Amino acid sequence: MSGWGPSPAVQVRALTRSFTAKGVLNGIDLDIAPGEFVALLGRSGSGKSTLLRALAEIDHEAEGSGEIRLPERLSVIFQDARLLPWMRVLDNVLLGVSGQRARAGEVLAEVGLAGRERAWPHELSGGEQQRVALARALVREPKLLLADEPFGALDALTRVQMHALLRRLVDAHRPAVLLVTHDIDEAMLLADRIVLLDQGRLAADLPVALPGAGVARRARMAELRATLHRLLGVEDVAEDHTEAAPPPATEVRYG
Repeated sequence: MSGWGPSPAVQVRALTRSFTAKGVLNGIDLDIAPGEFVALLGRSGSGKSTLLRALAEIDHEAEGSGEIRLPERLSVIFQDARLLPWMRVLDNVLLGVSGQRARAGEVLAEVGLAGRERAWPHELSGGEQQRVALARALVREPKLLLADEPFGALDALTRVQMHALLRRLVDAHRPAVLLVTHDIDEAMLLADRIVLLDQGRLAADLPVALPGAGVARRARMAELRATLHRLLGVEDVAEDHTEAAPPPATEVRYG
C-alpha cells in the first residue's frame, strides 16, 4: 500500500516503533475502512499491543516514525475494565464526558446493565465490569474502537456472551474496530479481516468471509484456522482417541 486513500477510517504508513535499541514495529502499512472489524493476531512480542497503543496515542515511552491518520473520535478498551472503584457505574461510564447522562443510561441498557447505574464496581462480575467498559467506550460515539484483548480474563461462557454483544453493538453503531487477540477462533468469529504481525512486520492480511451456517461455514473456519496455524508456526495436534477430554474448541491460544 502506498499513498493516502480517500475513504479509510484508519491509515497507517511506514510506522516504526522501538524501545531503546530494540525495534518492535518495522514499517507497518495498514488501512481499516469505516465500519470494518479487523482482528490483529501474532505471537507474544510481535508488536500487537504496541501498534494498538500507537493508534491510541498512548505509546509515550516508544520512539519511532511514520504517519497515522485517525478519525476524531476513538475509544479504547483493555483486558482490565479499569473502573474507578470509588465511582458508581454511571459515573464510570461518564468519565471524561460531560452532558451525556441520558446517553450513558441508553448505552448501559444496550450492554445489558439497565438499572445498574448506581451500582459500585465491586458489586459487578468480571463480565459486567467489561460491559461497563464497553458502555464507557460507546458513550463517546467513536468512529474507531481499539480493543486490547478485552475478553482475555473472562471465563469461556462469559466470553462467548461478550462476543455476541460486541458483534451486535458493532453492527448497530458501525465504528471501525481493531481487536488485539491471542484467540484464533475469537478472531474468526468476530472479524471481517485478520491481520497477522510477525517480528514487527505485517505478515498476512486475510479476509474471513464465513458463510452463514452449516457445512460450508465449518469448512471455511477449518481452512482459515489451518492457514493461521501454519503462519503462526503452530504444529497440528494429532487427534487423540483416548478418553481424555479435548481442549475447548472455542479457545486456541499461542505465544
